[in-house]
Amino acid sequence: MSTRDYDLVVYGATGFTGRQAAATIQRSGGELRWCIAGRNQTKLEALRDELGLGQLPIEVADALDEDAIDKLVARTRVLLTTAGPYAKFGELLIAACARHGTDYVDITGETPWIRDMMDRYHAAAVATGARIVPFCGFDSVPSDIGVWFMVQQLRERGTGTVLVRGVHRSKGGFNGGTLATAMNLAETGMDRRLSDRRLLDPPETRDGPKLRADPRAAEYSAELGRWTVPFFMGPVNSRVVRRSAALSGLWGAPYGEAFDYEERMGFGKSGLGARAFTVGLGLALGLLGAAWGRSLLKPILPKPGEGPSEETMDGGFMKVDLLAEGEDGTTLRGRLSAKGDPGNRVTVALLCACALSLVHQRDALPGGSERLGFLTPATAFGQVLLDRMRAEGMTLELTEP
Repeated sequence: MSTRDYDLVVYGATGFTGRQAAATIQRSGGELRWCIAGRNQTKLEALRDELGLGQLPIEVADALDEDAIDKLVARTRVLLTTAGPYAKFGELLIAACARHGTDYVDITGETPWIRDMMDRYHAAAVATGARIVPFCGFDSVPSDIGVWFMVQQLRERGTGTVLVRGVHRSKGGFNGGTLATAMNLAETGMDRRLSDRRLLDPPETRDGPKLRADPRAAEYSAELGRWTVPFFMGPVNSRVVRRSAALSGLWGAPYGEAFDYEERMGFGKSGLGARAFTVGLGLALGLLGAAWGRSLLKPILPKPGEGPSEETMDGGFMKVDLLAEGEDGTTLRGRLSAKGDPGNRVTVALLCACALSLVHQRDALPGGSERLGFLTPATAFGQVLLDRMRAEGMTLELTEP
């Protein structure tokens, strides 16, 4: 029996995503000792009443108060945090988890920040036995677990993997926290580091084979029978997948000698429309990258704590077509599907599945003591997470061409 007070702390619980995470843990977390935490006692008490959590413990700790965060993290086995932008509010949480051997999950897509956190805290986390697992939401579980699944399928057929192409289709909305994170990446200049295709690779693999460039143009997919366009989350998801591949190679189970991953978004039948969308996406990203552009966008975008309606979130969906090529010429096609708004409903389900895998199934996770420190969803959880995803109604399977 753990001597710590909590099995799980849900930090940032009063935010738009945090409220959903707390409700999900209450509904499907099983038997565990847990609490909700954040910086505002009144808001935490109101959330506890709103969700009918009875006398569930509340812990107050400001993300920028090092002493308070240290004491909170030392009392739990697993920390789940939705408090972003993580580059503003996440470092003390990660540092404390690395110091105390506490497992950690979040939903960041801030790859430059995670690179910095790895450089500062990976060695400490390994030494204390902590598993630090960022990217546990829509960024980047579907891509990471989807590719891992396709690599396993090719491996079972006796071949390594040369390339997996992921093509996303989805329907949903943005919440204010996600948009605030994008703004912060641009304001701090971290967005300039997103182009590094080996940003998250371990130092030992950064001189590996040449990687494919991030897609920049519309392209017709004969396999899918539709046009595809650059996916704005591709530069995040592909880096996470490549870290999974690099770590697996270091552990003696390479995805392939020259493995690579490319990610795009499905568009439709119109080549003209796909090209126009690509131009519009470039303009939008340019607007976000300019100070004057951000000043125009801020007043009209959702604020932190705001997000889509229940109807929008319930009516959303996500699908990822996965096109895999083996080293021996074998080709396979798979699809990952989920109901619900990807950035909210699906993200919350995935985040909680990752946290509960650490709480309830840590001994069943792949790799044992070999896999500590900063991991990816695929390398941290593998089949355990896929089983939980399927239990939540998500599907991942091979499909016919």
